[in-house]
Amino acid sequence: MKKKADIHRMVTPDHLCPWGIKALDLLKRHGYEVEDHHLESMDANKQYKEEHDVDETPQIYIEGEHIGGYDALREHLGLDPDPREGETYRPVIAIFAVTLLMALTTSWAILGSLNLIRVAELFIAFSMCALGIQKLQDLKGYATGFVQYDLLAQRYVPYAYVYAFIEAGGGALMIAGLFTWVVAPIVLLASGIGAVSIIKAVYVEKRDLKCACVGGDSSVPLGFISLTENLMMMAMAVWMLVQAV
Repeated sequence: MKKKADIHRMVTPDHLCPWGIKALDLLKRHGYEVEDHHLESMDANKQYKEEHDVDETPQIYIEGEHIGGYDALREHLGLDPDPREGETYRPVIAIFAVTLLMALTTSWAILGSLNLIRVAELFIAFSMCALGIQKLQDLKGYATGFVQYDLLAQRYVPYAYVYAFIEAGGGALMIAGLFTWVVAPIVLLASGIGAVSIIKAVYVEKRDLKCACVGGDSSVPLGFISLTENLMMMAMAVWMLVQAV
């Protein structure tokens, strides 16, 4: 017979507790027959916590034994804790991985082959667009992070907002090679200032900062990958100028 479990979780028209959903899924995947109790209002949730002297929901019981919340359930099942969001390069790695695939498939679709030079051009241009979009989603949050290390933005704050448009717009125009003599110098200047700023902040002053490369509220540490982003933009700008000569 299946072991029985009870879960008390918040399910209201305005809020569906994600930890409750994950806990319910864990119980089912581990073979438990689950009785699912819904707390259908904020007041019901508050009352449940007060009556059972707990500070969170969901709360799980297995065969009548009180296990606790989602993290306690994972521990009871012998699973590692859910990773909490800390410093990570995952957002940038995800962007670079997808834009590389986009560059490969675009080259194949247009040329019928993988032209490595064109793949590299598209990869950098697509990456600029994707990173620019991340910044444009929350310009104020991005600018707050950017001014902490960019040398030009520290002297002229509006530049922090302009940079996001330079990156996204520059990438879009670079895909087609449009307005090279305008776009490439602007991108080269902006990325050059960015590279120097990162080197100064991270490698000279040894400051522990978050990178604004993926927008506001970033968990990406400022460092090598952030510098790589700027160096890629510089390389693309120089390459476009060489090709235009």
